Amino acid sequence: MRLDGFLSRCTALSRKEARHVIRAGRVTLGGQPARKASTLVAEGATVMLDGEPVALPGQLYLMLNKPAGVLSATTDAAQPVVTDLLPDDLAERVHPVGRLDLDTTGLLLLTSDGQWSHRITSPRHHCPKTYRVTLAEPLSDDGHRHLESGLDLRNDDNATRPATVERLSDRMIDLTITEGRYHQVKRMVAAVGNHVEALHRHRIGSLTLDDSLAPGEFRHLTDHEVRELAPPE
Repeated sequence: MRLDGFLSRCTALSRKEARHVIRAGRVTLGGQPARKASTLVAEGATVMLDGEPVALPGQLYLMLNKPAGVLSATTDAAQPVVTDLLPDDLAERVHPVGRLDLDTTGLLLLTSDGQWSHRITSPRHHCPKTYRVTLAEPLSDDGHRHLESGLDLRNDDNATRPATVERLSDRMIDLTITEGRYHQVKRMVAAVGNHVEALHRHRIGSLTLDDSLAPGEFRHLTDHEVRELAPPE
């Protein structure tokens, strides 16, 4: 992270004000004067402003009930993005943990902690994610079996990992997968001769979407939720 950006994150200074105090010689990095705003601040480095240490605020961990029509991104020139739903002071610090399609609703995590995010999204961790799927047609017994045993998807070299299917009604299932392939749920349902009409994620690992959150609302995760979902390695 650049020194001016670091200072603007740690203090009430804007980037412009941070560049001014850096040029004025009021900032040290690792005990040495730092007069270039572009100087990179390594993790764990000691930064001082006017002789006082400054440090990044604590990490952020958020649960958002994503509405349809919002991109799982931080910027886009044409579409609203999920960080538009947050206050500015939070939006500028977080990124989505994985993604949901534009028309998919439900549980989306956002964080400032890249390592925590990686532990959830890394393919080698097989973090389960549960989707409530509204189908165009009732799920056939063969379709149910293929979803749970793994199936081939077009343009993919390997079959899907076995999923878990819970039938809720003729045309509604809970589908739990442990991968994150492109449009995976929709492609799996299409591969068994059906079609997804609506898709809503309500669970990631041990964490279930808070039913008190209306679409577009968010809350901070508790320390227990953060540790239980992706404990440090």
